[in-house]
Amino acid sequence: MELNLRERKACAFDAVSLGEVMLRLDPGEGRIRTARSFRAWEGGGEYNVVRGLHKCFGFKTAVITAFADNEVGMLMRDFIEQGGVSTDLICWKKTDGIGRVCRNGINFTERGFGIRGAVGCSDRANTAISQATPADFDFEYIFGTLGVRWLHTGGIYAALSEQSCETVIEACKIAKKYGTVISYDLNYRPSMWSAIGGLEKAREVNREVAKYVDVMIGNEEDFTACLGFEIEGNDENLKELNLDGYKKMIGKAAETYPNFKVVATTLRTVKTATVNDWKAICWADGEIYQSKEYNGLEILDRVGGGDSFASGLVYGLITTGDAEKAVNYGAAHGALAMTTPGDTSMASLKEVEAVMGGAGARVKR
Repeated sequence: MELNLRERKACAFDAVSLGEVMLRLDPGEGRIRTARSFRAWEGGGEYNVVRGLHKCFGFKTAVITAFADNEVGMLMRDFIEQGGVSTDLICWKKTDGIGRVCRNGINFTERGFGIRGAVGCSDRANTAISQATPADFDFEYIFGTLGVRWLHTGGIYAALSEQSCETVIEACKIAKKYGTVISYDLNYRPSMWSAIGGLEKAREVNREVAKYVDVMIGNEEDFTACLGFEIEGNDENLKELNLDGYKKMIGKAAETYPNFKVVATTLRTVKTATVNDWKAICWADGEIYQSKEYNGLEILDRVGGGDSFASGLVYGLITTGDAEKAVNYGAAHGALAMTTPGDTSMASLKEVEAVMGGAGARVKR
């Protein structure tokens, strides 16, 4: 597997993400519908990956996004700065006093417990980033002049609006022009695509983006809905992976998109909201690699687990070039991220590698 990464010394950033960052309001152990107070976090499917790449793995990262220029936007910038991710590439959009022109997205999320599943309630229509066009970002400057080794983006951002569809495609084209490696998480959400053309639009956009992607991330539903490939012989919940079926699907995908160097997915069996079985698989060079299995994993907050898998996978691919090691970095980082609150990881590289090596949960003094 050869990703042909740009030299680190020639690039301002190891990795950047393109996508929406929302204000997450968390009622803690309670319910959204009865809460009298919320804890505030930042989070977003694409952003979470570069946040983990910086905070856990020490890479220099930035986020390409847009905020309405108001107090909430400034709060979001402060959260991002606390996470160590550069805010230099943020586009600030003028807005009126009540958000008619544009606004910042809000995501209410309760964690769930036992038989009560996690619940999310997003309020993200007409946000600044959903209205942003390619003209709002100087991609030639970002990828050509500054230099970026890795771009991560995904289907959640693409589904925000017609403008987002155009922007993600343009970013991928220019990133590829300058030799930036691209990872993409399909992350299919039917409700988000419904307003801009539904399944047909999702396939049109994701098939175009796929032409530029080196590392494709997604589960069976993602590949079926977004790209039209199916895993033969799997049960409907993907509880038991049929490796032969997966290989056939990847074979079709790799034949259609020979630019794919790596394809990866997480596999989760939900026993309760707080106990999951968790593992991941990765395809590279015609081989399937499976991570260590974390059966009976106790979950504090599952949101962002898949994003933390992606950041661990990217770290492993960049630093080792070994798909088997990379999928284990991803699975361990994702598992640790779900033991703490909020969308983003609070793990350290030392902890990730200890879990990979089989470290237990005994107290450390």
